Amino acid sequence: MASLAEPKPLVVAPNERAGRIVWALAWPAVALNSLQVVNTLLDRGFIGHLDPAALTAHGGATNVLFLMFSLAMALGTATTAIVSRAYGAGNNGELREGARQALGVSLFGAVLAMAVCAGLAAVFAAALLPSTDHAARQSMESFLKAYAVGLPAIYLIQVLAGSLRGIGDTKSPMVISGIQIALHIGLNYLFIFPGHDLAGARVPGLGWGLTGAGAALSLSAWVSAIGYLFYASYTPLGAQWRLALPSLAWAKRILRIAIPAALMAILRVGSLAAFTIVLASLPGANGSTAIAAMSTGFAIESMMFMPAFGLSIAAATLVGQSLGMRRPDRAERLGWTAGHYAALVTLLLSIPIFLAAPSIASLLVGNKVEIAREAALLIQILCVTEVLFAYAMTMIGAMQGAGDTIRPMWITIICMWGLRVPLAWVLAFPLGYGSKGAWIAMSVTQAIQGVMAIVLFKQGQWKHKKV
Repeated sequence: MASLAEPKPLVVAPNERAGRIVWALAWPAVALNSLQVVNTLLDRGFIGHLDPAALTAHGGATNVLFLMFSLAMALGTATTAIVSRAYGAGNNGELREGARQALGVSLFGAVLAMAVCAGLAAVFAAALLPSTDHAARQSMESFLKAYAVGLPAIYLIQVLAGSLRGIGDTKSPMVISGIQIALHIGLNYLFIFPGHDLAGARVPGLGWGLTGAGAALSLSAWVSAIGYLFYASYTPLGAQWRLALPSLAWAKRILRIAIPAALMAILRVGSLAAFTIVLASLPGANGSTAIAAMSTGFAIESMMFMPAFGLSIAAATLVGQSLGMRRPDRAERLGWTAGHYAALVTLLLSIPIFLAAPSIASLLVGNKVEIAREAALLIQILCVTEVLFAYAMTMIGAMQGAGDTIRPMWITIICMWGLRVPLAWVLAFPLGYGSKGAWIAMSVTQAIQGVMAIVLFKQGQWKHKKV
């Protein structure tokens, strides 16, 4: 099937308005991420009505999910950098070939990720959860195996969405992934809970519990991946479903950008795993409670940072396109505009979420009072520094859009490993603050991330990155 659309050359008006340019790309991404927030909250709400062991299991599994998804995003980041640069330069052949080659590389990564996730599920559960919580360990292992089935689809989605963003199309990912989210919510309900009567009607259900949540995620991801492959043929990307082995030259070019981003993801998730182990070492049942609360707290936090995540996507695309046009001044101006908007939106959201955190947490976990209280405490502490975290997300996204993934990796090394994990341990144990100390360490280090990202973006070394 031939492409039904040809790339149009980018034309920059002499009096273009930076805010309008940023929001034209950002609003579909923000809308999609808002849907994702609803999906995440419903997901946690469904799981929150299972037994406490399922909540603890999902809290531990969050580390693995973040890792696998972040590795897929690293390939999507590389794809956006290459495609957006080619699009800005008007190089249509490189645009299509770059997208197709990235898709081939992603399939190799997906197969490896699936094997690791399924094959080491029991090892992950044993390493991340308290040794006394056998039910949670078994539940986490089963969930990860069900989730692993969907990893190839998740990798395809990230690369294809990255390609579409590279050509300035953020609306199509919003629609396709929006359909995936709706399907995921419905499948979650059907797969997690057993059949029951509702308003006089019989609602079917498989009653698979937490394993059903993993199966719902995998099935919805496969449906979405097929949709992306089909739709790409009608865009300037061409027939991406014609998969081919990536060439060595292209693989090196893609991985030169993706590997630092992937290492950043591994370091970030590794620090989260170490952070989880710190929580698991708390005395008595406090460890299981804190781990369960962390997963719930992250779901609530997503309401604050998802708009910033959408703006970081816009920043990545616009910076890449502007550098392709040989306009680093435009790239810098649009990057700062996206960062300032992200901070403003996050500030407006963090105030009501700070006030409503106890009520939201209780709604998500039902009558599990201790978990709800701990999740509310976590989110209120994070609210204090969430504005700087919004800057971190957006400025890092802008640098990655330029193909600069080295400096963001160093931010992760310093903040996550050099500061967060040691500080969490010191505050939790020698100073005796327990889980509250760990939450404070998380908040402080996300603020430092923001400051470092602002400084590195301002220095401007990303303007000279070759892709």
